[in-house]
Order: sequence, then C-alpha cells, then structure tokens
Amino acid sequence: MSTNATGQLVGYARTSTTDQKAGLEAQLRDLRTAGCTKLFHEELSAVATRRPELERALDYVREGDTMIVTKPDRLARSTADLLATAKLLDTKGVTLRILSMNVDTSTPTGKLMLTLLGGIAEFERDLMLERQREGIARAKADGKYKGRAPTARAKAGDVIRLKAEGLTADAIAAKLDIGRASVFRILRGNPPHSDPFRR
Repeated sequence: MSTNATGQLVGYARTSTTDQKAGLEAQLRDLRTAGCTKLFHEELSAVATRRPELERALDYVREGDTMIVTKPDRLARSTADLLATAKLLDTKGVTLRILSMNVDTSTPTGKLMLTLLGGIAEFERDLMLERQREGIARAKADGKYKGRAPTARAKAGDVIRLKAEGLTADAIAAKLDIGRASVFRILRGNPPHSDPFRR
C-alpha cells in the first residue's frame, strides 16, 4: 500500500559521514515499517550547506502527502530549521511525522508540540542574546570591551604601502583579503600627497 488515506507516505533519511552504514539501514527500515514506499536518503554532515536529497524530497511531496523522518536531527540542523521546514510542508498541504517524538502535524497534539518547540527556540535565543548583552556590559564596565576592530581599516597602512609599490586595487584586495571597495575607500582617504611613505 503506497499511500495513506489522502496521499503518499514519503520518507527521508540522513546519516553523517561519520555514521556507520547500519545507521542508514536502520532509518530506512523504520521508514518502510511506517509505510513509506518513496524514500530519499543521503550521507551528509548536519552542517552541510546543501542537502540535495532533502531538497528533492521537499520538491517531490504534494498536497495530502505525509513526510516521515525517524528523528528531528535527521531533518533539521536546529529547532528553528525544523520549524521552518514544518512550515514549508504545511504551506504545501503536507503533514510531517517524526517517529521518535511521536509528532504528527495532522493532529492537534502534533501541532501543539511544534508550537511548544517554537516557544523553546525563541526562549533559548532570548537567553543567548541576554547573556551576550550582559557579557558586553560587564566587559565595558571592566574597561575590556573594544568592539570588533574593522578589518580593512586595520590594514590601511598595508594598503597604502602596496599601492606605493605599484599594485592594483584588485591585487591589494586579494593580497590582504579585504574588499575592493575597502581598498578604494582607504586610498580616497589617503591621497598620494598625504601618503606618509612618500617623500
């Protein structure tokens, strides 16, 4: 049986490059047991920028389908990422099921659990920002807070020296690992007649 009452059951599995092959096989087995006949899987680190098979799965599912994963960390990098994916699925009319948490967004309880996760994620974010603000305030009070040094401005002397040596703006930017616009800004602020290296 390839579909539930309203659509297809689509499974997604992911293992990191350090996981054993058995980990992927266990996920696929659990997804098949849950009724999935269409499966997407990949071997990627959780911090990988792109997850092509997940993108394919999200593109594949249609209204009435159910997307199933074994655990939340197989689908998302963070709570915020999980909520964003759940919202995307919801806009497509697709239900999300997470087997380990017994979450099913087709039920009021499943939707409530995702709402609670969203509240926890916001709470954690607020705590982190508060700790950061307190840390900065404490450092300022102790006279230790300098702020972030502007990278390009810190290299102004090198920019002027390299220009005097005949390098182009592009070459200077590449050599010092700063933006081309920053090179021009520094040079505009230091015309040749005010160059301290010129006589």
